[in-house]
Amino acid sequence: MRVLVTGGAGFIGSHIADLLVARGHEVVLLDNLLPQAHSGAPEWTPEFVRGDVQDAALVTRLLSGVDAVCHQAAVVGHGLDPSDAPLYVSNNDLGTAVLLSAMHATGVRRLVLASSMVVYGEGQYSCATHGTVRPGPRREADLAEGRYEPLCPICADPLSSGLVEEDAPLDPRSTYAATKLAQEHLTSAWVRQANGSAWALRYHNVYGPRMPRDTPYAGVASLFRSALQRGEAPTVLEDGMQRRDFVHVHDVALANVLALETPADGFVPVNVCSGEPHTVGELAVELSAAYGGKSPLTVGGARSGDVRHVVASPDRARTLLGFHAQVTFANGVKSFATDPLRREAEGGVLPVLGA
Repeated sequence: MRVLVTGGAGFIGSHIADLLVARGHEVVLLDNLLPQAHSGAPEWTPEFVRGDVQDAALVTRLLSGVDAVCHQAAVVGHGLDPSDAPLYVSNNDLGTAVLLSAMHATGVRRLVLASSMVVYGEGQYSCATHGTVRPGPRREADLAEGRYEPLCPICADPLSSGLVEEDAPLDPRSTYAATKLAQEHLTSAWVRQANGSAWALRYHNVYGPRMPRDTPYAGVASLFRSALQRGEAPTVLEDGMQRRDFVHVHDVALANVLALETPADGFVPVNVCSGEPHTVGELAVELSAAYGGKSPLTVGGARSGDVRHVVASPDRARTLLGFHAQVTFANGVKSFATDPLRREAEGGVLPVLGA
């Protein structure tokens, strides 16, 4: 199978490309090498094109002879503030729209989309009295006073958090999250209009080698590791008890390859997670110990748009794709302590490469 991997030089895309090649597939990599995530062009692939997924003519040309597309190209992470919105929307949503249009024009009907757990907003919650409920955004006053747990929106009692499944309501709470949900909606419309098929892989907290470092667009694991590498203590927001599912990039690559090798029945969202939830505080402690660095500092507070608990059910991925995570939290974090990270390009300038 010949696969176009957009964002193929990035953190996750490069691992997908590695695994595709190892399994005997042909890959074409497209990446615009945004300086937030790259320090240079990959040297390990013969079919790399530096270019933008928003370039319709280029994307159309690259789709010639392609059997499926693995769409990883996106600006990711929490970002800085709402001023990032044009950056996110142009790269994530306009880029996806251009790609889908080109796929329709060239007759490519199979897509694997990199989505995210952020489309859920808060995870799954239940109240002892009112059953499953959806708490609203946490109030700034509560966060300032150290009251981090969402309460029942009906009776204000404490809630229990559980595993979120793919049919849960979607409630994006950041610009990035809104653009990821828009990608899903665009893809779902394309599936119906173009008689295509698509897996939307909702990644949970991905970590591992080749993460970008020293950038606000990285995930929390990279932020912790970057601090340790600078000789600083990792800074943990809130009380460190936020629950997440940390999934290793090697497992995320495997989920993508299995999705590329397995035809989807229409538009199918799937959680990509380890099924082994941990707290953010646990990650900081374990990573600091494995690195041999300073102990984490828990400082309270919260970033605007942050949610409290998002942990996922791995059942659909296991049933439909035969996927289950192979890297345990303990082994993955131990390796991550010494994994190579990517520095942001100095001055944000990169050389232009030919196709």
